[in-house]
Amino acid sequence: MKDRAGDAANGAVAVIPRADAAMNAKPMLRALAGEPVWPPPIWLMRQAGRYLPEYRAIRETAGGFIARCTTPDLATEITLQPVRRFGMDGAILFSDILILPWALGQSLEFVEGEGPVMTPIRDSRGLAVLDPARAEALTAPVMETVRRTRASLPDHTTMIGFAGSPFTVACYMVEGGGSRDFAETRRLAYATPDFFASLLTVLVQATIDYLSAQIEAGAETVMLFDTWAGILPPSQFALHVMEPTAAIVDALNQRHPGVPVIGFPRLAGTLAADYAERTGVDAVALDTSVDAAAIAASLPDGVAVQGNLDPIAVIAGGEAMRAEALRIRDSLRGRPHIFNLGHGILPHTPPEHVADLVETLRAT
Repeated sequence: MKDRAGDAANGAVAVIPRADAAMNAKPMLRALAGEPVWPPPIWLMRQAGRYLPEYRAIRETAGGFIARCTTPDLATEITLQPVRRFGMDGAILFSDILILPWALGQSLEFVEGEGPVMTPIRDSRGLAVLDPARAEALTAPVMETVRRTRASLPDHTTMIGFAGSPFTVACYMVEGGGSRDFAETRRLAYATPDFFASLLTVLVQATIDYLSAQIEAGAETVMLFDTWAGILPPSQFALHVMEPTAAIVDALNQRHPGVPVIGFPRLAGTLAADYAERTGVDAVALDTSVDAAAIAASLPDGVAVQGNLDPIAVIAGGEAMRAEALRIRDSLRGRPHIFNLGHGILPHTPPEHVADLVETLRAT
């Protein structure tokens, strides 16, 4: 079990980094290179966020969500908070997948209790609003956050950049916000394939440039979040999820050889293996709907698995959480594995449960 120390400044429980950190620098990068690392490296999706009291303290005084994402002092501090508390092996940039369409020129507002609100883009007139030339300047603060965070990380912690995958970002852009089924997006993809292809083309190139800039600023790996990939049938999944992802991965491999890419095709199910094969990602993040060991056995050699504990198990905590986490961890022993959740950590998760999870997973 790991030693712990109380942090009187913010009430956090600090998990002391593993004693062999110098010998095992960057365990997450080793796993992404196809090496089975034991115990597996760990970080959690949305690990910097509303479940942490120190984040809530910042939110009370720091203005709106976009301001927090685009103010390097704030975003750096928020990115580092879970690393300080829990000694995570990965630090994911504090930002949002909709920062990119906002930077391209689409209106965006985050409304408390409602989520993102955007002016829908559903035709060529809407596409004309998007201006890739303006995105670099508006995302410059994000790159400064990456630089500052990378310079402040412990030796064993990997800096993770990210973006939304084109299909998932397009879902929000077309609907004008969140939706239960993104029916209008799916209808337009069938009814106006030229428009939808044009929108995805803009997003593919913008995403390549955005992630490339993050890598140049210090991101050591990048992740593509395709949260709504699983709402598509296989033919549309291939067209709107796999093809854009493959184009992004190929471009990043050419620009930044050796920088691994993690793909998260949420709810892809048995299509995860085909996704890995056809996109060239270095790791596939799995949601809670699949058995991680079964999917791992179907992946191409060397492709790492990330995931996939149920976030509700962390809310429950205790023996149930520990048993499920160890089941997942142990079922993937001998394979390259990065422990994570099957989706983002939930706002009412007790931080002490996260500390217990990290300690449990690192106890051999």
